[in-house]
Amino acid sequence: MVERLEKAVRLMEGSREFAALMPEVRANVVFAPENTKTAADVFGVDGRITVVAGMPKAAGPVRQGVSDHMARLIIELRKHDPSIRAGLNFRWDEAIQRHVEQYCQDRGVAFGRIDRTVEPKELIGKDKGSIPWKVKHLVAACGKVPAVFYESRGWGKEPLFFAVGNDPLLLAERAIDIARTLKHIRS
Repeated sequence: MVERLEKAVRLMEGSREFAALMPEVRANVVFAPENTKTAADVFGVDGRITVVAGMPKAAGPVRQGVSDHMARLIIELRKHDPSIRAGLNFRWDEAIQRHVEQYCQDRGVAFGRIDRTVEPKELIGKDKGSIPWKVKHLVAACGKVPAVFYESRGWGKEPLFFAVGNDPLLLAERAIDIARTLKHIRS
């Protein structure tokens, strides 16, 4: 599966359209081996994925233990759906949200939202404290872990989309397809 993660990164690096979905915090695609217990066990892109000369570019190689936020998110999601082993984050804005909601509806892909405006005050601004709450909130709102979801703005937090599943290559293909169809709509 690590080879599929590396292939996913190469696919993203070859997609000019995906650059339009690059968040300010940059993107990462991660993969958790079967018995993952900590973020140190999860594979991701060292330094994340950025944009260079209009194209997505991995800052470093795929390695274990280089992702924190995405790794902890996947570990927490696995408590509700053990089949989830991979995740990818990408940019959110209102136009992208409308497009992704329609994209998911048209394809029968489960879609969800984490409403950070209702995040408990004691978690706001607390480093590494909100992921269990976010996942619990998401699952309660959706009845399951949706394949695509976003988190709304929060104090000091960039809103983001997440695609999750069991195969990082399929997630990269989905994100690139979202970007391509978004570009078609915006053209």
